[in-house]
Amino acid sequence: MKYLVSVLMGAMSYGVLSTIVVLAYGEGYQLGEVVGSQLVTGFILSWLLVLYTKLREKRKQGRSGSVSTAAIKISPKLTWKHRLLLMLAGAPTVVTGLLYYQSLRYIPASFAIILLFQFTWISVLIQAISKRQRPSKVMLWTLLVLLGGTLLAAGVMEQGAATFNLLGILLGLLSAVSYSMFIIFSGKAVPTVHPAYRSAWMVTGGLILLCILFPPYFLFNGLLWGPLLVFGLLLGFFGAFIPPVLFAIGVPHIGEDMAGVLGAAELPVAVLLSSFVLHEQVSELQWLGVGLILLGVIVPELHKVMRLGIRRLGTR
Repeated sequence: MKYLVSVLMGAMSYGVLSTIVVLAYGEGYQLGEVVGSQLVTGFILSWLLVLYTKLREKRKQGRSGSVSTAAIKISPKLTWKHRLLLMLAGAPTVVTGLLYYQSLRYIPASFAIILLFQFTWISVLIQAISKRQRPSKVMLWTLLVLLGGTLLAAGVMEQGAATFNLLGILLGLLSAVSYSMFIIFSGKAVPTVHPAYRSAWMVTGGLILLCILFPPYFLFNGLLWGPLLVFGLLLGFFGAFIPPVLFAIGVPHIGEDMAGVLGAAELPVAVLLSSFVLHEQVSELQWLGVGLILLGVIVPELHKVMRLGIRRLGTR
């Protein structure tokens, strides 16, 4: 149960981000400042976790007097090729953040998170094209449910498509594409390395890319030592630090399929906060759409879990 809760809390942490970003925009901060403060905080916290991990392993080695198998796994020999791969794998997270956060300038946060959640079918489409395999019937039905849920949750049925900002919609969909690429690349980038090291180097790569795109003037002009510091700490804590740590703890014990089910908790959290904190209007029909999207995400993953369970029972 504690591993299930760990992954669930990690997913819910992601749902907090859009509300914090909108509040930061309300204070007059720009895109580069918001994302930059988030990554600086995530960078510091991630490397502090690496330092803590190293110190803890040294203590264990000192008590046992020998290097354990766990210590070898936690303190791998990272080459610069490995570091470069991890930094490249972290780059899509920055692109996702930039696109997603910029979309919040044009469309409501409750709509932006729905567009970001289209990564569920976009990632399936990308993998189907790369492997030259047709999606299964279950996945095709899932895509139809997701499409219907998206139309309802976005309020298209009530307000019409003409009321939405096309640039905001495009940015939101591009953030979903970028997030899909991150999921695909991050799972393949040096998977044997301890999560603390992987996370730290991926955040480092993201920070380097962001500094190229948006020079971090806020670090030197005194802007950071105001409300931006609070927003940066919150975004870094809930976005760049807590979820990777909690996922690293829970996913190995519950499996990626169940983690995908629990990961859907991000959507209702984001919509709830948009409604209660930002006072965005979310109708009953839109909540029905959110429910359909969750159904479209959860059912295929539960189907995989059930099939795997049946196979295991058959082998006993």
